[in-house]
Amino acid sequence: MVVEAHAGEPIDERVARLHALLKVASKSDIQTYDERLNMSWIYHDSALEGVVHSPEELHAAVSDRVASDSALIPAYDEIRHHMNALRLVRELGQKKKLSISLEVVKEIAVELAPDDVESKGQPKYRKDMPVHRLYFHDITTPDKISYKMRNFIQWIAAPETKRSMHPLRLGAKAHAQLLHIYPFAKHSGKVARLVMNLVLLSEGYPPVVIHATERQRYYEALKAGDEAVSVLVNEAMSASVESSIRWLESKNPAA
Repeated sequence: MVVEAHAGEPIDERVARLHALLKVASKSDIQTYDERLNMSWIYHDSALEGVVHSPEELHAAVSDRVASDSALIPAYDEIRHHMNALRLVRELGQKKKLSISLEVVKEIAVELAPDDVESKGQPKYRKDMPVHRLYFHDITTPDKISYKMRNFIQWIAAPETKRSMHPLRLGAKAHAQLLHIYPFAKHSGKVARLVMNLVLLSEGYPPVVIHATERQRYYEALKAGDEAVSVLVNEAMSASVESSIRWLESKNPAA
């Protein structure tokens, strides 16, 4: 699969350009780049779930500021948990021989909802069919979640799976499959997108941030199937890479 990004160039060439720019960027620019990416990642990923954080809330939460209003504490906690999950995925993505296991998926879920765990720190699988939910594609019944999760892990860990698909398609498909299983009562969407980005980071790609403006299209893609999700993810990757390249080039025109 060839994914085009800019003036007909394949996405892999544009990602290589992004890495080259990051390699020569100053420490302060890299720090700013990472901070901007994290804020964008949390903002848009939360907005896909119907939760819109203000820039002030985001910056206050990640800087560990004490909430000025007790009503803000839940929002601050959710942002901080989300940031911890991003850090975990970035760390895991740097491992040379990463294997996405059931334990890894559960570890991501725990970072997002550390207070919602069973004994031994294990997250709870969903035990009912949610009536009021954001996603309206078909999801697995609770009695089949454990079985479907084992099958998912077998599929994503199989050497043939990795050999047969471009990382972007693999990440998109893994994300779509996890959302059709919808394993957890809380944050299944965030978990699915973090697993997608773990696939990408482990293969040297930047994370995909699906913008809040694509929210309705995102839901429709999940109902339409893997191919529609893959197209959306490819476009989001291209947009993210081009935005990053433009910003880094503006900071270092000679690069």
